[in-house]
Amino acid sequence: MTKPGVVLGPEDAAVVAAARHFSFPPPRTTGADSCRKLAAQVDLGAAAVMGSWLDSMKASSPRHKLMAAPLAGAADAEHDDWMERHPSALERFDALAAAAKGKQVAVFLDYDGTLSPIVEDPDSAVMTDEMREAVRSVAARFPTAIVSGRCRDKVFGFVKLEELYYAGSHGMDIRGPTAADPNNPGKEARSVLCQPAAEFLPVIEEVYGALVGSVEAAIPGAKVENNKFCLSVHFRCVEEAEWGDLFDRVRAVLKDYPGLRLTQGRKVLEVRPMIKWDKGKALEFLLDALGYAERSDVFPIYIGDDRTDEDAFKVLRSRGQGAGILVSKFPKETTASFSLREPAEVRDFLRRLVDDDANAT
Repeated sequence: MTKPGVVLGPEDAAVVAAARHFSFPPPRTTGADSCRKLAAQVDLGAAAVMGSWLDSMKASSPRHKLMAAPLAGAADAEHDDWMERHPSALERFDALAAAAKGKQVAVFLDYDGTLSPIVEDPDSAVMTDEMREAVRSVAARFPTAIVSGRCRDKVFGFVKLEELYYAGSHGMDIRGPTAADPNNPGKEARSVLCQPAAEFLPVIEEVYGALVGSVEAAIPGAKVENNKFCLSVHFRCVEEAEWGDLFDRVRAVLKDYPGLRLTQGRKVLEVRPMIKWDKGKALEFLLDALGYAERSDVFPIYIGDDRTDEDAFKVLRSRGQGAGILVSKFPKETTASFSLREPAEVRDFLRRLVDDDANAT
């Protein structure tokens, strides 16, 4: 088997080749030749690559004060300016509800940092019963999906709601509700299944074993998570002095796999197939599957906390529909229109969404 490799860069690079299996397929290119051409475009020296990645890894671990804390001077002005451009979705709920009035609302939710708090052990990122009930209530009124970098089965194990759509592995593994559709009583729910990176499964499994042996076994606190169609190398519990070694080890494993790419999230390095597919593409696929792709009377709401969610925020911006909501306690660059500070505020926003719809009917 030819080993597919990696394109290195803190931001997503151009991507290539996936099988055309679905009504909304990822774009194709010319296969291995395109992989080589893309790899050739990345001509960074080792020091430049290392410096760029370490800077990016540190940037994902901000030490400045949280939005809830007192701010002064320039920081205070920066905070006020950011909040003016990304106001609280709770404080501006009436305006958001007015924009959605008379339209079909659809809700898309990230999991980690959105429905559950970010925790040191990713296997312990459980959601509260109150959050689960809020999501269940939303799904009873609007089509609702979880869009996560996690393995779809693992996210379902956390959420435990059969009436939702689940898009795992950054949208590379999508399935529809497995229970009766609450929006169509008496009818069987459509089962949507989209796996544009299925051909990469053997390679992902191979790289997972190599990363566990090279990274997890050698660096205290490092954890490699197999998300089926992608891999996550968590460094939340790794001492900052070890980040350079961690990155070097990941890079050494991936150098022989030109069909994989390395991106970064919130204290995590992500290994993904080099196809043009992300959470934004997953959002477009789900809107199409729901029959909303060409409709102007649709109001998608996407809530997420990570840089991987920016692809979905950008889709909403380009469509001129709906609202992107960033979950963050500190100002950071985003294309989201609104903000919420933490999962507890996400829960409160979902409750208000349900109450507003109930009062309107």
